[in-house]
Amino acid sequence: MSIASRTRYLARVLPAYLTSRTSHLTFWHEVPELNERAFSDSLGEYYMTFWAKADFQGHYDDQGVPMLDYQGSVGLQYNPIAIAQYGLGNYNLYSRTGDHGRKSRFLIAADWLVDNLIKNSEGVPVWKHEFDWEYRTPLKAGWYSALAQGQGISVLVRAHQETGEARYRASAEHALESIQRSVTEGGVSYRDEDGFLWFEETIVDPPTHILNGFIWAAWGLHDYFLHTKDSAARARFEEGVKTMVAKLHTFDTGFWSLYEQSGTRLKMLASPFYHRLHIVQLLVMHRLTGEQVFLDYATRWRAYSDSKLGSRYALCYKAAFKLLYY
Repeated sequence: MSIASRTRYLARVLPAYLTSRTSHLTFWHEVPELNERAFSDSLGEYYMTFWAKADFQGHYDDQGVPMLDYQGSVGLQYNPIAIAQYGLGNYNLYSRTGDHGRKSRFLIAADWLVDNLIKNSEGVPVWKHEFDWEYRTPLKAGWYSALAQGQGISVLVRAHQETGEARYRASAEHALESIQRSVTEGGVSYRDEDGFLWFEETIVDPPTHILNGFIWAAWGLHDYFLHTKDSAARARFEEGVKTMVAKLHTFDTGFWSLYEQSGTRLKMLASPFYHRLHIVQLLVMHRLTGEQVFLDYATRWRAYSDSKLGSRYALCYKAAFKLLYY
């Protein structure tokens, strides 16, 4: 990362860490929790609970849509991933309680997703993040993500199942196009030199294969198949599963999990939050597919978390990575 990029990065993140105001980090850093009631042969509750996200204590617009406070020069913004997770958390609670207030919140999120699915420059319908973001290279306003596409689909197929309104299914079908297309065609999928298929949370060159975003995007394909029995979505999901089974070992350092395949000399470890998230996501993948490798790595990575020495080493390693590359 250049000096200019590093300066922009610090200007963006320091206000969130150094003030007591509610920031975007308040939303993201919920303790990851598997939803034991989510697993059946039909579309039901979402695979993670998202309880705290359902009761987000931050800013809402006049329609009741949550907005995240990035502070600094970015300020209040709609984030399609956050809106989808807010909706899914409220859907889970509505499914359990029958509370129509929860249903209303869920449908507010679904309606925002319908209204804000727009075509990118390649004519592919996506949910855009309308603000600049500093990642490996600066992401300019209008960037889109496989994570947003997958979780938006997960919201919309549940909204269609709940209401029968055709616009929800139609929007889910339109959003699916991005996962069916490669990044060079305006989509969010990438096939590596070995022929394995990845769903990219951030569209950069070379791709970085962020693990949590890849898995969440895959769940959207699975949900679309459960609701519609669409064979193409099922086949795409199964291709993603094959990639995970074959490549999961590349995210294991022997003492911690990697956040991504950074391509840097020092690899980018997951933060403690994302390491916990990976464990929960792998447990979900084991329940969805029966593949033993997911349970094996979830167990191994949980053992890394339980090791004080491993945790301390991971913290020092990640600090060194941040100093060198961010």
